[in-house]
Amino acid sequence: MSQSNAQTKWGQFIPLVTVFFFWGFIAASNDILIPVFKTAFNLTQSQSQYVSIAFYVAYTVGSLLYLGISYITKQDIVNRLGYKNSLALGLLISAVGSFLFYPAAETGSFALMLSGLFIVGLGFSLQQTVANPLAIALGPVNTGSQRLTLAGGINNLGTTIGPLIVSFAIFGDATAPATTVDINSVKLPYLILGGAFILVAIFLKFSSLPNRPEIEEEVVVKDSVSTKKSALAYPQLVMGMIAIFVYVGVEVSTASNLPAYLEEGLGFATSAVAPYVSLYWASLMIGRWGGAVEAFTSDVSAQKILKVVAPYLAFGVFLGVNAFMGHDLAPFYVYAAIIIVLIIADFASQGNPATMLGLFAILGIVALVIGMVTEGNISVYAFTSVGLFCSTLWPCIFTLAVTGLGKHTSQGSNFLVMMIMGGGVISYIQGAVAGEIGIHSSYIVGVICFAYLAFYAFTVKGILKKQGFELGRVSGGGH
Repeated sequence: MSQSNAQTKWGQFIPLVTVFFFWGFIAASNDILIPVFKTAFNLTQSQSQYVSIAFYVAYTVGSLLYLGISYITKQDIVNRLGYKNSLALGLLISAVGSFLFYPAAETGSFALMLSGLFIVGLGFSLQQTVANPLAIALGPVNTGSQRLTLAGGINNLGTTIGPLIVSFAIFGDATAPATTVDINSVKLPYLILGGAFILVAIFLKFSSLPNRPEIEEEVVVKDSVSTKKSALAYPQLVMGMIAIFVYVGVEVSTASNLPAYLEEGLGFATSAVAPYVSLYWASLMIGRWGGAVEAFTSDVSAQKILKVVAPYLAFGVFLGVNAFMGHDLAPFYVYAAIIIVLIIADFASQGNPATMLGLFAILGIVALVIGMVTEGNISVYAFTSVGLFCSTLWPCIFTLAVTGLGKHTSQGSNFLVMMIMGGGVISYIQGAVAGEIGIHSSYIVGVICFAYLAFYAFTVKGILKKQGFELGRVSGGGH
């Protein structure tokens, strides 16, 4: 049944985006846990990155686990349970992981805390498998990317406020920075979080969300090109899998190693790093809001205005949340000037995914190099601006990697999602490099990641051209 004349089912979509919020909230909050665990358990910088490894590798393990269960039972697990039931199950799995923080803190077990994070990630993996196609199904397929873009904005709201709330829960009053870390302070916020997972699971279970939605598929253009037996036979996908791996890697590792740089390089107290971690993740929100304006209006003049206004609205959200939490905003006003670079680059790319990927990757390299050769606030703003230049890379890479796959598109998408584990692996690598050459210089790892992304952007143009594909525009969004 065609939905071409249908509208987005907002009564169902709004409850769904709560899970997108949780993904962002937890992912960014991990960056607060890293320095807390490092101090409490006397870890090296590379050991502290086990937090990122446990969380992000869980996405890949979860995907393989659910694929294995589907293979053994000879029925897709989501189709077997239903979409709404699978979402609720994923939330309950994440709740179990959150509750493990209590016995972990009681026993002082770092391994048990990592196990808790891993289980939270397993739950998120199932939720991701369900929520993205479900968001597309809640309305006409031609506006599916708009709903994913909006859901991505809610995700980024979670990444912006998550570090602030978790830091406040652990350290208390932001105006009186703590000098010691009590590992028992993580018990209450994660007990509350586990309870929230259960409440949302119950809420979604009894919501109007469809358990077995009618999934409308877009017509695949040039499917006749797709004559190969596997998605892995297409070079744009194989190179794209590496690109997703290093993209998520540089996005996560830049943030997860930022607290160590602030503490070791600039003398920050552990409790004072949260606003800067929040700024980094807010930078992704700033970039994605600006890159997604086409999803809300087709008027070219309005789009041009919104491309300038939307990033500053997102920046205003960051300032407002930090003001509410009692943080001094004076250090952050200058960041408004850096956002201009993002806006100019967005206009220059003209929405072409390969051009945008290449340009933003180069700007990412410039930002990291400036951060490494400068000191003080300049270096901090340079490192946090990496978030601006990572903001639109997910849809760019995804678009380029699955173009031309035809009937293998779904398989290719699954392979790309598995590469989210790069967030943990690259973070660990940078932590290990920091132990050898120092945290300031360790951002060379990110430079290498961006260099590959620039190479992919340049190379994939030729690959797709040989297959007869011309690159169009890409809408905003992101992991």
